[in-house]
Amino acid sequence: MAKMKQYTLSEMEDRYIGRKGTPERDEYEYELRMELLSRMIRTARKERGLTQQSLGELVGVNKSQISKLENHTNSATIGTVMRVFRAMNADVQFNVRLENQPVQLI
Repeated sequence: MAKMKQYTLSEMEDRYIGRKGTPERDEYEYELRMELLSRMIRTARKERGLTQQSLGELVGVNKSQISKLENHTNSATIGTVMRVFRAMNADVQFNVRLENQPVQLI
């Protein structure tokens, strides 16, 4: 029996989505990050024992807007996302890297 070739996730992404830096790969990675952000919002809300309605009231938005954030069906501004996490007393940290060098605030 012939041995099956194995591929890493990175190799599969390069092959089927596109190499890093291509528009297709950039869009894929953006969508993946947005999906993770949506899951973080939902997980944090549930850990705080909040309903979508009660979180919406804390943030000052409708329940439907919280639902859209959690289901990744809208493109929220960073301001809205920050308000959502602040309402849950969540510590949010950002990492920014330029050409593999971390950006440090002065």
